Amino acid sequence: MDGPRSTIVGTPEETKHLGERLGRAMAVGDVVALIGPLGSGKTTFAQGLAVGLEVPPDRHVASPTFALVNEHPGRVPFLHADLYRIAHHAELAELGLEEAYDRAACALEWADRFPHIVPADHLEVTLATIDAGRRVTFRATGSRAQALLKAIL
Repeated sequence: MDGPRSTIVGTPEETKHLGERLGRAMAVGDVVALIGPLGSGKTTFAQGLAVGLEVPPDRHVASPTFALVNEHPGRVPFLHADLYRIAHHAELAELGLEEAYDRAACALEWADRFPHIVPADHLEVTLATIDAGRRVTFRATGSRAQALLKAIL
């Protein structure tokens, strides 16, 4: 595998557009692990994924912090999960994430909290706030994730 690759985005709109480009390339079974501190743009990036996956505009893709998991219809069903409020590994089974990998494209916010729930082949997207906006770093962990990375950079 190639090493991590980074890009700088200056605005939330650019963050969303980058997510949209990735969403257009995604298919059922693709998993994006979103990592970064509060306010770094994980949900904005996921909103872009939803646009690229053709989730209808009337579906509000918001942070699922309190719902934990939201599933949206689209060209490819889109499962958006937030692991921030999960306290114990046992709670993960109730979310049904592993079953969702077979029927949807998935974005997992705070995936670094429970890395064992993320499939081996996934695209890790780390967002960090910097003076110029956000640094978005991609790390592909398998052949499918590598193909997604090539589609957007």
